[in-house]
Amino acid sequence: MIINNKQNILIAVSGASGSIYASRLIHKLKIAKTNNQIDEIALVFSKNAKEIWKQELKTTEIESTDCKNYNINDFYAPFASGSAVYDTMIICPCSMGTLGRIANGVSNDLITRAADVVLKERKKLIAVVRETPYSIIHINNMQKVTNAGGIICAANPSFYSKPKTIIELVDTVVDRVIDLCGLNQNTFRWSK
Repeated sequence: MIINNKQNILIAVSGASGSIYASRLIHKLKIAKTNNQIDEIALVFSKNAKEIWKQELKTTEIESTDCKNYNINDFYAPFASGSAVYDTMIICPCSMGTLGRIANGVSNDLITRAADVVLKERKKLIAVVRETPYSIIHINNMQKVTNAGGIICAANPSFYSKPKTIIELVDTVVDRVIDLCGLNQNTFRWSK
C-alpha cells in the first residue's frame, strides 16, 4: 500500500559479493526520498553482509543515515508482519543461500521472514541475485520465487549507455532496480 503516494522500502543486504550495488542503491533511494517519492527506507544486513561490505568497499561506514536500521534477528521489526505498510523489499545483493531459503519457505532471520511476508501479502520483492554461473538448484529457486510473485533482477550490467566508470556500470543495474520499484529517476533511456 502506497501511503500519500510515497513508498516505504526495505533494503536487505545479504552476504553475497556486490556490496557496491547496495551502496549505490541506498544512495539513490535517499535521493528519491528527498524528492518526496519515498516515505521511509528500512535497512537490514545479514550476519556476513557487513564483513563483505568492509572487505569490498574498504570501509565500515554504511550510508544509512535517513534509513531505519534493524538487526537481523529483530522479529519485532514492522515488516516482519503483514500488517506493516511496506510496499517494496529489495534484497541487494541477494545470495543464493538467501534466495534458496526464501524459495523454500525457511524464515530463519529477519530478511527471510520479511521476504515471506512480502510474498504472502502480494507486495513487491526484488532479488538482485549476484552469482555466476547458475546451478540447476539456483535456477529452480529463482523459478520458485518468480512463481510466488517475486522479481529476479540479476546483477548483470548493461553497456549500451557506454559507462565510463565502475560506478556508472554498477548504476546500470541499480537504475533498473529503481525502475522496478516504480520510482521516477533521471537515467539513460534507450531511444531511436
